Amino acid sequence: MRIELSIFLTLALVSGCSAGVETAQQGNSADLPTPLPVIPTGIHADSILVDKSDRTLILYKADKEIARYSNIRFGNAPEGHKHFEGDERTPEGRYTIDGRNPGSSYHLSLRVSYPNASDRAYAEARGKSPGGDIFIHGQPNGREGSAIASDWTDGCIALSNAEIQQIWDVVPDGAVITIQP
Repeated sequence: MRIELSIFLTLALVSGCSAGVETAQQGNSADLPTPLPVIPTGIHADSILVDKSDRTLILYKADKEIARYSNIRFGNAPEGHKHFEGDERTPEGRYTIDGRNPGSSYHLSLRVSYPNASDRAYAEARGKSPGGDIFIHGQPNGREGSAIASDWTDGCIALSNAEIQQIWDVVPDGAVITIQP
């Protein structure tokens, strides 16, 4: 029985690769690859919803869900809104994707427009910097294998390399991103 299961899993992985479908490792889900969502050719997202408590990132086109990614990772202090540089929190609120960096230290990165005017005012009123450089990105360059299985960023939103590649391809600059607690 164990040999049959092993053969089945091997064939499933090989057939997925030969069909051009990438898979991504998800956290601690028994280390089985999770297939990427299927997004129809030519469809581009106009908004993103990140739910920190559910650890999901959802892409939308005209208020219709087109893809969902689970088990995403955040800063080392994931609860609460980012207020200051170095607090290792992921911001909450409404922002936009305002740039992309194909040469980042992580496998691709989409820049989130944090801090906004309110974020800057809050930090400045307390004599601190709000920080910045918040991105949706993949794993550190040179990392092989599965995605890091715990919160590890300084406030960014991290996915597997295969997931960020797909998101990179369908999310244009200017897309709205809402990050909720």
